[in-house]
Amino acid sequence: MNIFMLELKAKLRSVLIWSASIAAMILIFMSIYPGFSKQTELLNQLLANFPPQLLVIFGMENMNFSNILGYLGLIFLFCQICLAIQAANYGFGLVSVEESERTADFLLAKPVSRTKIMTTKLLAALACLTITNIVVWVSSFVCLSLFSNGKGYSVNSLVILLLSIIIFQLFFLSVGLVISLLLKRIRVVTPFSMGLVFGLYILNAFGSMIGEKSLEIISPFKHFDPNYILKNSAWDLPLVLISVTIIVISVPASYWLYARRNIPSAV
Repeated sequence: MNIFMLELKAKLRSVLIWSASIAAMILIFMSIYPGFSKQTELLNQLLANFPPQLLVIFGMENMNFSNILGYLGLIFLFCQICLAIQAANYGFGLVSVEESERTADFLLAKPVSRTKIMTTKLLAALACLTITNIVVWVSSFVCLSLFSNGKGYSVNSLVILLLSIIIFQLFFLSVGLVISLLLKRIRVVTPFSMGLVFGLYILNAFGSMIGEKSLEIISPFKHFDPNYILKNSAWDLPLVLISVTIIVISVPASYWLYARRNIPSAV
């Protein structure tokens, strides 16, 4: 029984939908830029008159639309939300889906340790997220080449921004997995993943609005702020280390919780 291939096959439709949706979103928004770039000065003046709180909520503060990477930074925020929901879905569903479908005891009856089951499932989830990650990379570079109007951009800044996806995805995958193992049963993963993602997004926006740094640093949306990365061509390392620490704690905790979890029987 190849658990890895079974997991990949089960998630294949999901991966295709998420990947195609994110690629389409990048393509549609970037295709607007050539016409959009002719009026960037007027738009920047217009945004200057918007309430700062509104700009913070949509991640548009200190954004320069005269640069195509600045425009991509706005789009990337929406990509992050999609990537986070996908990763959280896989985290919450890694164990809970089989429990809700009453097939977990059948799997555990096989001569395979729980550690190996968890490892294989995690590798399959990571493979699926990597596919989506690659699609985002390809879509970003292709769209920038097509719609940059021949203007140059910092490839280094773009690469650093795209590399942030890896840790960003791992954060929501691992946190979703831990929460699912702490709960008795999850019948539908979407409400939990949406709650986690938008809860952390709102926490970041609310913290920025009121100037409360202690709220912002909890959210990975602050750790991997596209505006900061593109402006500085670097990550905010102290904040990134918070995400890395949470991942490093969450993954071993997931193994420990799964090893001691009571799996409901199918009867």
